[in-house]
Amino acid sequence: MESFRALALQVTCHAVNAARDREEARSLIYQAIARLEPQIAASIAFIGFDCKLIVLPEYFLTGFPMGESLTAWAEKACIEMAGAEYEALSKIAQKHNIFLAGNAYELDPNFPGLYFQTCFIIDPSGAIILRYRRLNSMFAPTPHDVWDKYLECYGLDGVFPVAKTDIGNLAALASEEILYPEVARCLALRGAEIFLHTTSEVYGKDNAPKNAAKICRAVENMAYVISANTAGIANISIPISSADGGSKIIDYRGLILAETATGESMAAFAEIDLEALRRYRRRPGLNNLLSRQRLELYAQTYHQTQIYPPNTMLNPEIDRKHFIQTQQKTIERLSQLGII
Repeated sequence: MESFRALALQVTCHAVNAARDREEARSLIYQAIARLEPQIAASIAFIGFDCKLIVLPEYFLTGFPMGESLTAWAEKACIEMAGAEYEALSKIAQKHNIFLAGNAYELDPNFPGLYFQTCFIIDPSGAIILRYRRLNSMFAPTPHDVWDKYLECYGLDGVFPVAKTDIGNLAALASEEILYPEVARCLALRGAEIFLHTTSEVYGKDNAPKNAAKICRAVENMAYVISANTAGIANISIPISSADGGSKIIDYRGLILAETATGESMAAFAEIDLEALRRYRRRPGLNNLLSRQRLELYAQTYHQTQIYPPNTMLNPEIDRKHFIQTQQKTIERLSQLGII
């Protein structure tokens, strides 16, 4: 497929934090999925049936933990890797013949007692073709926290997965990971052409760090960035519109092709021209940044420098104090080394 249209669908997240038990939380999750289907159907009818890719925001099923223990959040809000929630989302992808991308808190039987924030892509057949677990998180477990075992289970390509599809080579980025250039670069070096960015962030007219980073990741990796933000988060004490608006699509030159304001919206859609992207990547010249990378210059510095330590959550009984305590110790060590 030489070109198609993509949509960053901006929808409201209805949080499950106030749910009394798992059954009530599941009811709210299924309500969120039920709301999606007519919104997707109507959006495709408006945009056109060449709309082949829809990206949903971060937290769209559940919201995020607000003080719940790891065990409590796993019980209340996390879904199984082969759960009914994915089956319901797969039916939407099949019905509308689309690639559907989103983000959910997910349990993994290889890591009992933990959960991961997972970006997923479902193809038009209903198959989950990509699972990317968020690697940088302030208050949630990541593969890096169980690094050695995670590599044994999934390998490095499972840490940085890229799905090679009829609509291009797709990769996922979660929320603030847009601020970490190394994540996007590792995906680009595996062939990623389109970054699907699920996020829930403050939106404003000022050029905030995340907005600047979206353009940077597109330019430096010569790739599209499709960034879907929430249209607010309901059912929590934080004001609903705190994370609302600004979903956008950025092309490989850093040009914003489409952007929406606040509220639920399908206005952030645009054409993804794969052939133009590939011609751009193969054209010699100053702007071909990928071909001008000299990775050997940086490899030794990265290899000999440790910042945030791996394998710190091998004990699943850890409480939430662990995250800030580990960061504090890391800052102290970096200060002693003269890095900060």
